[in-house]
Amino acid sequence: MAVDNLSSRFRSRRIDTGRITLNVREAGDGPLVLFFHGITSNSAVFMPMMARLSDRFTTIAVDQRGHGLSDKPESGYEADDYAEDIASLIRTIDRGPAILVGHSLGSRNSVTAAANNPDLVRSVVAIDFTPYIEVEVFDALEARVNAGDQLFTDTKAVEAYLSNRYPNIPADAIRIRAESGYRAVEGGLRPLASPAAMAQTAKGLRADLTPAYRKVTRPVLIIRGEESKLVSASALAKTSRLRPDLPVVVVPGADHYVNEVSPEVTLKAIKNFIDA
Repeated sequence: MAVDNLSSRFRSRRIDTGRITLNVREAGDGPLVLFFHGITSNSAVFMPMMARLSDRFTTIAVDQRGHGLSDKPESGYEADDYAEDIASLIRTIDRGPAILVGHSLGSRNSVTAAANNPDLVRSVVAIDFTPYIEVEVFDALEARVNAGDQLFTDTKAVEAYLSNRYPNIPADAIRIRAESGYRAVEGGLRPLASPAAMAQTAKGLRADLTPAYRKVTRPVLIIRGEESKLVSASALAKTSRLRPDLPVVVVPGADHYVNEVSPEVTLKAIKNFIDA
C-alpha cells in the first residue's frame, strides 16, 4: 500500500510542547500509545502497526527531534534530551500516562523517559536496543548513518538505495520509508532528517544505558530480532542479567528492523504484553 493511501487513515499535526514542536501522526481513541522510530527514520514507519491498534488505543507516532517534520535544533541530541521531549509531549497531550513503543533510538529514548518520569509512563516496549552494544557495532552504525545524506534523483532511486541498505525489509515498508522520509530540493530529493542532528544522535547512542535500565520501574518488554546485527545475543544476555525481571521476546528470523520485517509477530508480542 502506498504511503499516501495509508496516511489518509491518520491525522497529521505539529504539537508545540513548550520546549520543542513535534510532528505526529495519530488515529484512534482510548489509552495512549506513543511510537518512536529509529535513527534517520520518521513516524510513518509505524503506520501499519498503528492501523491494527487504533481500534483500541489512541495511537500517536512521533517524528523525534531532528527527524521528519519536527523541529531540528542545532544541539541537544543526547538520551535525556529526547526523553524530556517525550515527557513534555505526554504532559501536553494530557491523556494520562502513556504506553511507549520504541524501535532502536526510540527504544533507548523510551526507556530513558520511563526511568526519568515514571509517573508519565504506563509501560515500555523496547525494540532492538539494549545496553552493552559493542563499540564496533556503533562504528558501523555511525558510518551508515553519515552515508545516508545523499541527493537522489527521484523516489525510485531512494527505494533502490533503501532496498540495498535494508535487504530484509519488505517492499511495502521500503516504499513507506521512501515516500515519507525525503524532501524535494534542487536536483532531486534529500532526507528530511537533519545530517547534523543525525551525526550528533549517532554519537550519543554510545552513551552508557545501564543507569536507565537499573533505574526504570515501569514494566518493560524487550524485543530482539534473532538475526539483529545491532543487539548481539551477548548484549541481550548481559541485559537480562542486569534486569532479570524484564520479559524478553526474540523474534525468529528477524534482523534489527523487527517491527517492519516481522510485523505480525511483533504486534502479537506487544498486544500480549499490554493485555498482561
